[in-house]
Amino acid sequence: MKVNDPKIVEEVTAAFYRYEKALMTDDIAEMDDIFCQAPETVRYGVGEVLYGFDEIAEFRRGRGGSPQRKLGRVAIATYGDDFATANAEFFREGSDKRGRQSQSWVRFPDGWKVVSAHVSIEGTTS
Repeated sequence: MKVNDPKIVEEVTAAFYRYEKALMTDDIAEMDDIFCQAPETVRYGVGEVLYGFDEIAEFRRGRGGSPQRKLGRVAIATYGDDFATANAEFFREGSDKRGRQSQSWVRFPDGWKVVSAHVSIEGTTS
């Protein structure tokens, strides 16, 4: 298995930043398109645990947008042609606490999709 094929890393990096832009502009349709629309998709947030695309989409529609943030270090790794991980540090506006985001990406016939995501902030329990 080839790890970190430059072409695949470039594709996943573009998908990651596409998601980041959608998140910061509250483009719900784009975020929905980027997440795998399946009951197996999972998203653990700072204060929520969401199982299945329907729960994730419902959360997004009720949240009123994501807190604005700046990215720190981003680490993307690919394994073969169809699986990747993206890990990022971020800092929300007005806070010096570091946030962390991890995503598992899978290539489907219609493009790269997030199948699992986890967001946390250092020093918070909810």
